[in-house]
Amino acid sequence: MAGKVIAENRRARFDYFLEDFTEAGIALTGSEVKSLRGGKANIAESYAAVEGDEIVLVNADIPPYAGANRFNHEPRRPRKLLLHRRQIDKLIGAVQREGRTIIPVKLYWNEKGLAKLEIALAKGKKIHDKRQTEADRDWQRDKARLLRDRG
Repeated sequence: MAGKVIAENRRARFDYFLEDFTEAGIALTGSEVKSLRGGKANIAESYAAVEGDEIVLVNADIPPYAGANRFNHEPRRPRKLLLHRRQIDKLIGAVQREGRTIIPVKLYWNEKGLAKLEIALAKGKKIHDKRQTEADRDWQRDKARLLRDRG
């Protein structure tokens, strides 16, 4: 289980400049953990928001666990992120002063078997930045193909 990726936000690298990566814990209920153990989660449209003096994961989809029946969880409920106070203050300052966004990049199991979320401070890309990223990626793919064909 250790190091196994549950969900990844691949779109984040295309839409944002990702800068400062941080590992955060998540406050989950039992049925949410069981659903994650089944490998079901989606963080593609989610983001982290500041609520008071806490940071909360918003719009992350963890589908209901079939075996939990009436004790199941709400699939898109806000989930508190577990961080040190110094990390929270740093993230809140970046969001409020610099206009950054906190984006979840990857949801995974750590070595102890705990669900962790990798978050990043992000700055939004403009359309021309996205085109440049796509052009660079295409060039790298073509270059690798040319080198492979030549031997």
